[in-house]
Amino acid sequence: MATNDPLGDMLSRIRNAQMRNKDRVSTPGSGFRARVLDVLKSEGYIRGYSSTEYENGRTEFEIELKYFDGEPVIREISRVSKPGRRVYASVKALPRINNGLGVAILSTPKGVMADHDAREQNVGGEILCTVF
Repeated sequence: MATNDPLGDMLSRIRNAQMRNKDRVSTPGSGFRARVLDVLKSEGYIRGYSSTEYENGRTEFEIELKYFDGEPVIREISRVSKPGRRVYASVKALPRINNGLGVAILSTPKGVMADHDAREQNVGGEILCTVF
């Protein structure tokens, strides 16, 4: 099934699976989703993910969700830049999520990265989503 917003679909799957206390959730694979999952893994919001390739060229990611004391590590995950309204920010205007406790994931000319990495590399871009 084709979706207009593949990243929003993946974030909704993660959010819904954590509400039901699932250990894993699957989502269709793509390079863009993989880069966002890499940032989520490096920031410690998910345990990891694995890729499964099928014979028709379709890939699927199995995302391993992370919990601490029975509560999901991801308290809040939301899409910022949507297909109908893109949101861009310069390096000086990058948002601080929950006073620096959360992270904004950006798509920059230097790749997909967290907001603190974008500040270090002095680059702005499209704000994809926020995680807390």
